[in-house]
Parts: sequence; C-alpha cells; structure tokens
Amino acid sequence: MSSSTITDVKIIKRNGNKEDFNPEKIKVAIRKSAERVMITLTPEAEEEVVKIVLDYIETGTGDLEVAQIHNCVEAALEQVNPLVAKSYREYRNYKKDFVHILDKVYQKAQAINYIGDKENSNTDSALVATQRSLTYGALNKELYKKFFLTKEEIEACEDGYIYIHDMSARRDTMNCCLCDIGSVLKDGFEMGNIWYNEPKTLETAFAVLGDVVIHTAAMQYGGFTVPEIDTILAPYAKKSYDKYFKEYLSIRGEKEDKDGKASEYAWQKTTRECEQGYQGVEYKLNTIGSSRGDYPFVTFTFGIEQDPFGQMITKTILNTHRKGQGKPGFRKPTLFPKLVFLYDKDLHKKGKPLAESFDTALKCSAKTMYPDYLSLTGEGYVSEIYKKYHRVISPMGCRAFLSPWYERGGMTPADSKDKPVFIGRFNIGAISLNLPMILAKAREEQKDFHEVLDYYLEMIRKVHLRTYQYLGKRKASINPIAFCEGGFYGGHLKPNEAIEPVLESATASFGITALNELQELYNGKSIVEDGEFALETMKYINQKITEFKEEDHRLYAIYGTPAESLCGLQVEQFRKKYGVVEGVSSREYVSNSFHCGVWEDITGIQKQDLEARFWDLFNGGKIQYVRYNLNYNEKAMRTYIERAMEKGFYEGVNLSLAYCNNCGHEELDMDVCPKCGSDDLVKIDRMNGYLSYSRVHGDTRLNHAKMVEISERKSM
Repeated sequence: MSSSTITDVKIIKRNGNKEDFNPEKIKVAIRKSAERVMITLTPEAEEEVVKIVLDYIETGTGDLEVAQIHNCVEAALEQVNPLVAKSYREYRNYKKDFVHILDKVYQKAQAINYIGDKENSNTDSALVATQRSLTYGALNKELYKKFFLTKEEIEACEDGYIYIHDMSARRDTMNCCLCDIGSVLKDGFEMGNIWYNEPKTLETAFAVLGDVVIHTAAMQYGGFTVPEIDTILAPYAKKSYDKYFKEYLSIRGEKEDKDGKASEYAWQKTTRECEQGYQGVEYKLNTIGSSRGDYPFVTFTFGIEQDPFGQMITKTILNTHRKGQGKPGFRKPTLFPKLVFLYDKDLHKKGKPLAESFDTALKCSAKTMYPDYLSLTGEGYVSEIYKKYHRVISPMGCRAFLSPWYERGGMTPADSKDKPVFIGRFNIGAISLNLPMILAKAREEQKDFHEVLDYYLEMIRKVHLRTYQYLGKRKASINPIAFCEGGFYGGHLKPNEAIEPVLESATASFGITALNELQELYNGKSIVEDGEFALETMKYINQKITEFKEEDHRLYAIYGTPAESLCGLQVEQFRKKYGVVEGVSSREYVSNSFHCGVWEDITGIQKQDLEARFWDLFNGGKIQYVRYNLNYNEKAMRTYIERAMEKGFYEGVNLSLAYCNNCGHEELDMDVCPKCGSDDLVKIDRMNGYLSYSRVHGDTRLNHAKMVEISERKSM
C-alpha cells in the first residue's frame, strides 16, 4: 500500500465501527504511557514510532483491526523505549479491566449500603450522603490504580510492602494543610461566587471561619489546620469590644468610662460572643458532613498570643470545650476541632505571663483529653525553628509536620536573614513502608535488607514525583479559597491557572509503620527490650530521603504513620505471605509508627524515654502519648506534660472517656453504667493522634483490629 493511500485506511474499532486512521492519536497515547513512568519522549522518538506503524500499514491490505494497530505501536515502542512500551501494554487493556473494576465497586457499594464501612472513624456510613461518597471513593480508588500506578506498584500495594494512603482522593487534590485563614478573612474574599466582607465582629468572624473551613476542607483530604487561631481572631475580638464599649457609653450618655463599667461590660459581652461563636463552630464541625462524606478533620492551634484578646480567646475556647455539648446533665466533649496548645516555657511556666492559660488547658485535658501540647522550647526540630525564627510549625491533622521552606531561598535559606514559612502550606500525600514485610522478603530471597528497602523507597519516590507532576496541571478553580483567595502560600492565582507554582513548597511523606514489629522480626525483641536495629533502619531511611530531597529538589518528609484500618490490614498481608510469626503477626494489629507496643507494662516515664530515641528521625509526622491511670490528678498530668515539653515532644493526653446515655453519668473506662446499669454508652478513645467514638449507641465507628488494640492498652 503506497503512502498516498494510507489516509484511505479505516480502523475497525472493537464495537465494529470504522474511523479514519489518525497518526496524532498514536502520539497522544504514547505520551500518556510515557508520563506514567516519568519519561518525556522527544518529538523524534514519537515520529519514529509513527513511522514504524505507517510502514506496517503500507505492507497490509485493506482495513485494520484496532488491536493490530495496538500491537504495532507496542512493538515500535519496544524499539524506541522498552519502559514506555511496558507502560503502554499495561494501559491499553483498560476496557477489558472495566468489567472487573465495576464488579469490585458494585460489591463494595453493596457492603457499604448494607453492612457499613469502618475504614475511617470520621465517617458515619449509616448516612446516605456518606454512602454515596464512599461508593464514589471506591470507584476513584480503582481508577487511580488502573491509570496512575504501574503493575509493579499495584503488586507492591496488594502484597503489602507499601501502602498508598487515600487512593480514593489523591487523584483529585492534596493532603493535610495549614490553611492561612487570617489572610483569607482580611479585606474580604469570594466563595461560591458570593463576596464575603471582612468580619466586623468576633461573632461574625467565627461564623465565617466555620463556613470557610467546611467549604475548603472538603476540597482536600486529611487534616485541615487553622494555625494560631488566637492570633487570627484577636483583631475581631477587639472590634467587638470597641462596639460594646461605645454602646455602653451611648446608653449612659457619657463620653468617658470614668468608673470602668463600660470596659467591664464590653469585656463580658465580647467573652460571651467568643463562647457562643466557638460553640457554633463545634456544632458545625461535628454535625455537618463535608461533600467528601466525612466530618472534616479540623485542628485549631493556639496559646502563645500575648495580646489580652488573644488570651481571652484561648481561655474561652478551652473552657467552652471543657463544658461539652448537649442537654443539661448529658454534656460530652466534641471530637472536632482537635485542639493543640502551643507551649513556650518562657510564657507558660508558673509565674510567667501566660501561666493561667496553661492551667486552663490542663483542666480541659483532664476532662476531655484535648488539648494536645506542642513544645516550642524543648529539644528538636519544631522547638529549634521556633527559638531561631519565632515561627510555629503547627501539626496538620493528627501528627503531620511540614519541612522548612524559606521565603527567598526555597529549600535552603538564601542568607542568615531568610526565614521559613509554614502557614499556608500543605502535603500532597503519604505512602507507607511495611518494614517487617520488607525484612521478611529480604530473608526469603536471601538479599540484603537495604537492597530490598531501597527498591521500595525508590518506588515511593517515583509515585510522589508523578503526583507532583499530575497535580501541578490541575487548575486553581479546584479549590478557590486555597489557590485564588490566599488560603495557600502563593495562592493568588486566577481560576484557570495551573497550580504548579504553589506545589513548589509542598511536602510528600514516606510513612513508617510497625517499627516495633520490625525489631521483633529481626531478633525476637521489642523496641522496649532492644530497638537498635529499628534505630539503625530509621537512620538509614533518613539518609536516603535526604539524598532524594537534594536530587529531586522536593520536600520529602518521614512520617510516623498513625495506621487506623492499616494496623489490621498489614497483619493480614504479612500472614498471607509469611504466616504467623510470634510478636510480628500474632496479634490482630501492628504498632503505630515508632510507638512501644500498647501491651507493654511500662510506666509513662519509661515510654517517653524509650520513644524519645526515635523522635528526631520522624520530623515529617510524630506524636507521643502515654496512658494516664484512672486516679491521676491534674498535678500528675502537669508533671507528665511539662516533662514532655522539656523533651520537645508533641504530647497527647490519653484517657478513656465514657458517658451514659440513660442517666448522664460520666466515668472513665466504664462499659456498664454503675449508677443505672445501662450499657447504652458513648465512649471516646484516642485513635492514634486524635479522638474517636469507640462506642456510640451500641456500635462503634472503629474497625475490629483497632478495637482489639484499645482493649489491650496498658502503656498507651
């Protein structure tokens, strides 16, 4: 067949229809295949593939089946770039796989609708809206695996060597963030094509803040933190105070506050406004599900603002949260927002300017477990940044922290005056290693552990790089508050602009689970008994990630994975490949990140010291907590927390709260009400770095493995 007649060739599609042969379609297809493996084909390479296909067509007679063209393209790519050929081969059969994909989604949807789903304790799968979202998420997860991951990556996930978190969402958007709410509120903003003026009172500021959080948190997945909320809201409290002050003088017909009554009146009214405003936010965050189908995982950090209005906001939030929500006699604390108290020993120790705020926080923790406490003046990464630059690295979600990004120098400071920025930045997702699985594989295949570990570290690295590349092409309109209205650092783009420039300062996390089980598999000892191999492994991983950062110019971080449903899944995966190994897969769950086993009979002091060894090796995400005995009083709690603050920890208080729905009785760690005999209880337990309902109206929002873990807790 001559080249002059190639345009007459018809391609017979799978449905029997015919269409003209179009060489440009080949170029589009092979570009997509190349992108999946992080390769950019040159125009010459693309032309070479097309030429080979054209040569094949010329040798034939008549019309061609689409499968013949596919085979020819694949053969041509083998000559040009075998890796792209492999990607093309895996991608081309997607229509055949759709039957299996839809069948899996249908089965998942049926299970969601009639059994429920407990992978994420922030979701209530009994609700229709949540069921719809979970069903969509199941489909999105399958599409992500099919069109974003390579065959090797899928196999690594299914076998259990790595775990890609939030596959149902990461095709669309980014992960945890420190949203710059203060920047958004200042001078007004647009949301949903409606212009919001800057609030003129504290009450309005709380209301608008709640709207922004509900709206914007739905555009991402993971934790949504409002950092230093006391500093953000202090100016609006001052506006309310001034309004009430003038109102009082006007009523009395006076021009000056000679007896201090106007000031007293204005302060009381502003404090009441703060209390009601924060109550309203708690109601919103715990009753209004986002469009993702979950309750937004929102965190407020506060505690170091020395302005009187900032101090008032701190103490009012804590006092209001301590009282709980509900009808009289049946009040209980809410789960959201997660509260984090920023601790500076020069501000909060006895006799210091904000000592009263810290005392108020302790009273709140003794009653509700929140707030958690972040040390700004102890040892380690977060404290050193604060002491050097007076910049706070607030946690995102339950434990994630950002790496520094400097205002002028980027990954490294331009000079001694360059400062890091954290507010307004975010993470693009976490992928976790299953270290016991990797050690077991190395032993089975008689390979060096580091060789196998390197293979999976490189695999995660490639997925992260493709994620940066993929998300960078998304438009700012996907999250207008973040990318157009200043919620994110550099987020003043036009709706149709790509978000790639804003991703420059984003982090990507390498997660670590089951460090204790890694040590157990290595020599039969826990990290309480030994821990040296676990330490060596984490030092090695830190060294590798530092190399990756320098080579890729990306802010990779090492994350102590909290592992909610993953704690049970990893046991199942290990057993399937390597059986039941005592201390490794003999329980129903694996340990979270670098924590000692919850079953260990050790004191809180011992636990703090043992986990301190790993603290600086997990700067991308970490938290420390101990289980407080039932008879612990506020004084003992203060001792533990102040000790943790000296060590530079991010410390969580761990109790087991229980409330009787029948008579309102409250008691720690009860399963049956001793007052009325009812077993209709609400129980709140710590789910890793955050709180969740372990029991509500006879059921639980937690998965089986996590419930077993909770039942075996001694030191956590």
